[in-house]
Amino acid sequence: MGINETLKAISDSVRRDILQLLKSGKKSAGEIAQHFNLTAATVSYHLSKLKKADLIVEQKHKNYIYYELNTSVFEEVLAWIYTLGGKGK
Repeated sequence: MGINETLKAISDSVRRDILQLLKSGKKSAGEIAQHFNLTAATVSYHLSKLKKADLIVEQKHKNYIYYELNTSVFEEVLAWIYTLGGKGK
């Protein structure tokens, strides 16, 4: 797990908003872009950062790419955070 990349990816408010959108299920890049006042290139940049951090995965279907959450990475991050508050010294 690349914890540094994961934390860096979720430090941006637009990327956190994209993750929130994907909680309800997979969406195409166009569907995601409709929720923001950003260029398509900017949305693509944010999706690329989230994908690089393994927070989202993509599936190609015909002429569209659909994105969805990769929940296993969130579980790993939460497990790591939990160890910080552990009592084992």
